[in-house]
Amino acid sequence: MEQLSSGQARRVALAAQGFLDPRPTGVVTRRHLRRVLDRTSVLQIDSVNVLARAHYLPLFSRLGPYPTDLLDAASYRAPRLLFEYWSHVAALTSVELHPLLRWRMALAEKDAWPAIKRIARDSPDLVSWVRTEVAARGPVTSAQIEGDLPRPAKVDWGWNWSDVKTALEWLWRTGEVLVAGRTSSFARVYDVPERVLPRATIEAPTPTEADAVRELVRIAARALGVAAEVELRDYFRLAGPRFNRALSELVEEGALLPVTVAGWKRRAYLDPAARIPRKVDLATLVSPFDPLVWERGRTERLFGFHYRIGIYTVPEDRTHGYYALPFLLGDALVGRVDLKADRQAGVLLVPGAWAEPGHDVGAIAERLVPALAEVAAWLGLSGVAPAANGDLGTALAGAQAGRRGVTVVG
Repeated sequence: MEQLSSGQARRVALAAQGFLDPRPTGVVTRRHLRRVLDRTSVLQIDSVNVLARAHYLPLFSRLGPYPTDLLDAASYRAPRLLFEYWSHVAALTSVELHPLLRWRMALAEKDAWPAIKRIARDSPDLVSWVRTEVAARGPVTSAQIEGDLPRPAKVDWGWNWSDVKTALEWLWRTGEVLVAGRTSSFARVYDVPERVLPRATIEAPTPTEADAVRELVRIAARALGVAAEVELRDYFRLAGPRFNRALSELVEEGALLPVTVAGWKRRAYLDPAARIPRKVDLATLVSPFDPLVWERGRTERLFGFHYRIGIYTVPEDRTHGYYALPFLLGDALVGRVDLKADRQAGVLLVPGAWAEPGHDVGAIAERLVPALAEVAAWLGLSGVAPAANGDLGTALAGAQAGRRGVTVVG
């Protein structure tokens, strides 16, 4: 059994996730986007927009400043590279994965949330009516369907607007409708699959559940580089005998190599095609919803970085603010920066910035200042505010003052 040092494991993981691919030197194109998607396969969606929406940030971390319309076009305009589905959680997912997720769509009656299953069980007429509405009128928002809700039916059967939304969620989970777009307020726009997905995807054969799950585990292993069992399960939220069987088969055929990683109590599995770079020179902020840090136990094993995001805790329990992003320097997560885009004032606010114990505060600040300036410019903001809290504040102020081209506001 091969053994990896902790440093090798970190570098394998970063390479597998595309952090070591060269940044574009000119205009970022669909080809660059495709390269990242070939690495990650999925981009998590989250409604929080305190800095930028979650699905935009992983591309920025890997490509640098890029036009977000590039991702919008790949997700919501033909020819699409991505479609929305519950692949990890709600995520933009490579269209090639649609056939591999059909078994999950077929199991919605068993695996969906109770309220969603209840609407299908108790109000099949409503579900059928909503499906017909989408097919006849799509692309269409839930509000547009709600506005057309038959009033007599509403009285007779007790349907309401919330029921329509739940029915749409059910139809989305089963794959009978898909998300065709998003409104300016980020509301979903629905349509039937044949008007959303490329024809080749629609016509692709449906693999058996066993084959699909095995391929999803293989893709997860490729995206992670080296991973413990829990991390391979988490990438596509797989569990139970179907996952265990797929893992055993991949190991038996040599598509996954059992390895030990120094400092890990859990057995790990290495993608045979994984690169093991000798060194890493990175300086970038990482989204709280980046696949690199999805599984928080993995984040601790790889980087010794205990990470919790403040948006899910009450203010008095927040240690590092509301929306703190890890700062990746070299192959280490060396700090965290709480950020907020004040779009009205045109300023990138830094409510707090903290260094991880054992790392040089001055060295972190020197690399963090241009990274913050790059984020601000990407978001169309005119400058970066001084850090309001945290042990990096003074060092950041000094580094900002000594660097040309960095506008400090406030």
